[in-house]
Amino acid sequence: MTTLDAVDSTPWGLSPKLLAAVVALLTGAICLLLQPYAPWLFAFPAGWTVPATEWVGTTLEVVLNAIKPTMRLFSAAIAYPMEWANIALAGTPWPVVIGTVTAIGWHLGGWRMGLLGFVGFLFVLLSGYWEESMNTLSLVVVSVPLAMILGGLIGLLANEIPRLRAALLVALDAMQTIPTFAYLTPLLLLFGFGPVVGLVASAIYAAPPMARNVILGLERVEPEVKEAGVMSGATRFQQLFLVEIPAASRQIMVGVNQCLMAALSMVIIAAVIGGFDDIGWEVLLTMRKAQFGQAFLAGLVIVTFAIVIDRMSARLALERKRFDARISWGLFAAGVAGAILLWLTGVSAPPEGIFGGVADSVDTALGDFTAANGASLDSVKNNAMFYGLLPLRIGLDEAVLPFTWGFQWTSSMSLWLFVAAGLGGALLALTGRPVAGALLLIAVGILETGIANLPWPFVLVGAAALAWLAQGPRFALVVTALLATILISGLWERALLSLYLSGAAVAACAVVGGALGLLAAISPMAWRVLRPICDMLQTIPLFVFLIPVLMFFQIGEFSAFLAICAYAIVPMIRYTQAGIVSTPPELLEAATASGASQTQTLLDVRLPYATPVILLGLNQTILYAFAMLVIAALIGTTGLGQSIYLALGQADVGLGVSAGAAMAILAFIADRLVQGFAEERRKALGLA
Repeated sequence: MTTLDAVDSTPWGLSPKLLAAVVALLTGAICLLLQPYAPWLFAFPAGWTVPATEWVGTTLEVVLNAIKPTMRLFSAAIAYPMEWANIALAGTPWPVVIGTVTAIGWHLGGWRMGLLGFVGFLFVLLSGYWEESMNTLSLVVVSVPLAMILGGLIGLLANEIPRLRAALLVALDAMQTIPTFAYLTPLLLLFGFGPVVGLVASAIYAAPPMARNVILGLERVEPEVKEAGVMSGATRFQQLFLVEIPAASRQIMVGVNQCLMAALSMVIIAAVIGGFDDIGWEVLLTMRKAQFGQAFLAGLVIVTFAIVIDRMSARLALERKRFDARISWGLFAAGVAGAILLWLTGVSAPPEGIFGGVADSVDTALGDFTAANGASLDSVKNNAMFYGLLPLRIGLDEAVLPFTWGFQWTSSMSLWLFVAAGLGGALLALTGRPVAGALLLIAVGILETGIANLPWPFVLVGAAALAWLAQGPRFALVVTALLATILISGLWERALLSLYLSGAAVAACAVVGGALGLLAAISPMAWRVLRPICDMLQTIPLFVFLIPVLMFFQIGEFSAFLAICAYAIVPMIRYTQAGIVSTPPELLEAATASGASQTQTLLDVRLPYATPVILLGLNQTILYAFAMLVIAALIGTTGLGQSIYLALGQADVGLGVSAGAAMAILAFIADRLVQGFAEERRKALGLA
């Protein structure tokens, strides 16, 4: 599939970009002119929708009821290894667990890694959440092997049967883009209330990273290695398991690392349905009670687990060096000796948490801080809402009121705004930038109307135009069809609300993250500061991002916006920094030889060369924002995320799956659009 940017002009004498912008602009202008006479252009009539949610719910209930007995048997069977893992972890004396983790850390990374494991699990012990933490780990211990087996089988099938590869990759995309809450609802009906739901959901969510790394690892096996296996007379089975998989083991172990982190994140999310006294449930419970000190403490336990598991599994994947096993056995023996000593003294239970007073102090300090600075915090939140988020959502016409901006927005103001935009667009066109002029008019129209109030023909045509530019007419048809399914299913308004909030967060991440990535690229000192922060943010499970924003801004859309930004900004920082610093030395030398200043080299050489990588960072930021959007429904978002969360509470399979599919469609379209433009840019630079 080729992009239309390779074509200089269309049959009408316009460049493809200009034609796409003009078509979208004319569609929006016509809709605005016809609004008084055809309000259905802005609010899709309910009579034109189909009861897709009910159809999906009815169909799924029939299917789920048919397979429910089998799934309940599976649930009963899988409960045994979960109980065994729970008994093993909860019943093992805590000195043995800490000694084992310390020994593993030493063996993998020496004293630094051993100290990380010891201090991390000691903190978990002293937090008072030892039993809950062991319950969480028991879920991870069982779910990760399931995810690894499932992901490994998918990866092997994709490698061995090329005809299935495309379908399997689509399935992996669906597993990663459908919001996690969406498939908790049908799983709840299949397996019943309890920890098995979290286990299965965790395996589904964690399998795609494993599968993708298996595929990637097998793809990268050198041809001569494969030929050596064939020449030695190995069967296909022997060549695969004795030659290719060992050769791909490094990449596969990266998949194990990502699988572990995904499983831990999902186990925490599954705590929303309850049924298991784990650390995720403690976070949710304390958040609901507004006990933010305890919630923060439980969140730190989750972060500690994530950091220890991430560092150790990454070391296992990326480093071949191992440290003296005798010291590891000595550390393990020390843990056993400590357990025996405690048993002899009659002390076996984990100690009481020592941070209870700290948590109470945090609550007290937070109360004092909010009481003293409540007006300032409210001012920040209200200003962001009234002057940023609200106009973006419902437009200037509805957001600019005497209560918010101090004056009333009138029709004449809208007219003058469009006149000014028209003059600016004309000026840009006269100076040889007609596409920028058309985009200016489109942006002003969106700002005046509001994303949640956009006319549906404009959204369909605009998305199709972008898809046409990104990946050609076939993709434009696919995008139009997918968006039309959301439109006729009655989920359009909620989809636009989701698009508004995720779009606002992505825009903020692009600006702030891009600026921080640029700073990190030109200042090694800044990167030394930002890198550990990015590492920490990437290891924190999604759930935990809700705690700090709730502590200061309570439930609301602004808190959800901040949580999404905190989670989604990291890819933008990392990819911007990586793209800029990867500029080939010969290009930099050529710029220096031509007399370019450092600023000119940055703007004219390094940034253009880094554009494909920066676009991939934007792609990841978009996907992260959609993933966090559903979690943020816990603290007050609207749109599809809220629908999915409500469907989970009501066990409404139809609404949960339909809203989840709609969000997956939006994420899929955004992902493919950015990938298309990144690929076009790589081709323009001669990198593809």
